[in-house]
Amino acid sequence: MGMGRPREFDAEAALDRAMEVFWRHGYEGATIAQLTEAMGINPPSLYACFGNKEGLLKAALDRYTMLRGAWIEEVIAAPTARDVAIRMLMGIADKQTDPANPPGCLLVQGGIACGSGSENVPFELAARRAQNEDQLRERFVRAKAEGDLKETADPAALARYISAVSVGMGVMASSGADRDALRQVASVAVQAIEAQSLQR
Repeated sequence: MGMGRPREFDAEAALDRAMEVFWRHGYEGATIAQLTEAMGINPPSLYACFGNKEGLLKAALDRYTMLRGAWIEEVIAAPTARDVAIRMLMGIADKQTDPANPPGCLLVQGGIACGSGSENVPFELAARRAQNEDQLRERFVRAKAEGDLKETADPAALARYISAVSVGMGVMASSGADRDALRQVASVAVQAIEAQSLQR
């Protein structure tokens, strides 16, 4: 008689658990033992599936980016540049202090401390953050073309500013700042966008 069919490996669920380990401990702090225990696999299976720890991080980042994709699309779909800033920054304040998730942002927390042998990790995380910044810049370019932003407004600078504030909020959240504190930062940042807007 043939052997029973082995239980299938739920890659998405395993990546979600690995993502949380990286999110809580950072790339450097997350150990293979913690990752394999969380994922319910052994080290040889991890290496067979993902190549190495960095490969697992990249897969977890792909998963994180995919899960956040719908929210980013909602942000970009806001009717004005001011509304884009509000949706993004207030959304970050809420998401990064949601007790259902680790505090802060994986794209920040994952690479705060990386030593020898993992120099590529901060660049990988920065590249993911840059994708969001690019989307914001394109949206602000459109806002300027539509007469929503002043003629003197710099879409690239505004996108970079929102991105920088987002990263700062992530650091604050991972350091224990509460939702009210992050919302205060978001509110001040929104005023900077309002100053460049023609429609208030």
